[in-house]
Amino acid sequence: MIAAREPPRQLALALDHHESFARHDFLEGSSNAAALALIERWPDWPTRMVAMVGPQGSGKSHLAAIWAARSGARCLSARELDEASVRSALATGALVIENVGDPLDEVALFHLLNLAHEEGAYVLLTARAAPAEWPIALRDLASRLRALPVVRLTAPDDRLLRAVLVKLFADRQLAVDEGLISYLTTRIERSFAGAGAAVAALDREALRQQRPVTRALAGEVFRDQPA
Repeated sequence: MIAAREPPRQLALALDHHESFARHDFLEGSSNAAALALIERWPDWPTRMVAMVGPQGSGKSHLAAIWAARSGARCLSARELDEASVRSALATGALVIENVGDPLDEVALFHLLNLAHEEGAYVLLTARAAPAEWPIALRDLASRLRALPVVRLTAPDDRLLRAVLVKLFADRQLAVDEGLISYLTTRIERSFAGAGAAVAALDREALRQQRPVTRALAGEVFRDQPA
């Protein structure tokens, strides 16, 4: 007897989706209120150099983009910084350095902070951990970084997590109902990164099975997750 073959599985294509970093698309909550307030009070900052820290996906890049649009700041990844680019990086008088804590040129960052101080430029550094936790070998740089004011973003509360899930689905042009959102908030990791991973997983599975994104599909994908 010949066993019946399973139908071929639909492959999910990794398609780009739009993510807006506009101010009106930023979702406010208690976890990001302090950081948002800092961005919106610019240029009335306690100092011209500030560190903004928080977990992956907590909104640091979105807030940095809002500030860059307001201030005319250039945006640079920490790994892109070198001594040759220090002066040009501060050309507009405002600079975002993202993901500090990745491999970086410590001498270049030290010179950049000194030059920013001399020229009265604004610098916003983003990272997952506070400056005191960065693995900095250059003692003068470590001392300067520890003196920076720090504004923190934390894990989302229930209301914000639900809003983030709705926005992430909308970014992928997926309409979902309240039942799905309620289910996910009790099953996924309570973080922005967890919300992003859950939405991506459901989108992939829906494409593979050629099904809509529903509570039933989520039950299959996350059946082993504790409530």
